[in-house]
Amino acid sequence: MAFALAASLSAVVGSAEPATAAPDVCELTEEELTVYNLPAGTSVILCDAVGRVVTYEGTGIEVPEPGTSVTAHALTDDGEHAGFALQVSTDGIISYDLTEGESADTSTEGSDVADTTRNPAETPVTDSDSTDADEVDSGSSEAEVADVDAAASPGACSDSTYATYDLKEYGTYNWYIGDGGLPAGLSKNDALWAFYEALDNITESNNNCGYSDQVDAHKANFLAYTSYEADISSSNNCTDRDGLSTWDAGDLKSDTVAFTCAWSWATPGVKNDLREADVRFNTVDKDFTNKPTSSCSNKYDVRSVGTHEAGHVFGLKDIYGAHGNLTMYGSSIKCSTRARTLGKGDVLGLRSIY
Repeated sequence: MAFALAASLSAVVGSAEPATAAPDVCELTEEELTVYNLPAGTSVILCDAVGRVVTYEGTGIEVPEPGTSVTAHALTDDGEHAGFALQVSTDGIISYDLTEGESADTSTEGSDVADTTRNPAETPVTDSDSTDADEVDSGSSEAEVADVDAAASPGACSDSTYATYDLKEYGTYNWYIGDGGLPAGLSKNDALWAFYEALDNITESNNNCGYSDQVDAHKANFLAYTSYEADISSSNNCTDRDGLSTWDAGDLKSDTVAFTCAWSWATPGVKNDLREADVRFNTVDKDFTNKPTSSCSNKYDVRSVGTHEAGHVFGLKDIYGAHGNLTMYGSSIKCSTRARTLGKGDVLGLRSIY
């Protein structure tokens, strides 16, 4: 056992509410922590667990300071569930959301609170890398592939399935583009507009189903390029946040297409207030394109993946099973632009939050 305490392993639950009282004695060993040997109801203060990584189903979260919640989401190439949420209450008690369904807090009547974590590592908004390394993206005359529904799932406009996290952006999502290479070999300027479109697809409820934009999601605002990177490790762990919501590219687990980490203030009774959300594309193991054409092979669409990840930023969970035509389906499809356009369930999920 990783520690001695009077808490049952059955305390690991799919709820944001702690299941047991904090133990009187806690002594962690150096072995890897999981949601099973650091169960819900444990005091991270008594156990000195702040800063340790807790894992579940191949993803990990560095235990934050009390009063903070963190969600981790991996978009995979096989559709396997990969992600969870961890919350530390203001008195230091840890709890988890391991479910694929709705989170406990559904009220959206909270408010935006000023963030005290600041990072000045910004560079002017200029494009010093204007060459696009992806030949297809940089001037191909081929037509982009059509958005076609997957035959094995209900149509995007008839599937009302959705799930949300205990998470909401009450203010404006201010974001940055990080240091280093970008998906599809895009220049910083081209990546900026691809990410902009992905975020707008969420905040403006972009859909072909005839649904008007009734989503009161506040705007996403690009602030600057930065020398810093997303607070995401190559092992699919959410690390300690630096105060910047950064989109970048780099190394992740080989089955992961992209990964999002979101940090929020824990606010019992209402959706948690988003503080920071980082997104990373896996450019070590996966290839991307910003313009899938009929000759596309084995590449993921930057804007489809980006729209899916932006859904996580604004509180949507992955959906699994026979829901492959929804943007929030938990597996990315190569050479497809389908996820750029929201389905019925995606729109309804956003409306339930905003």
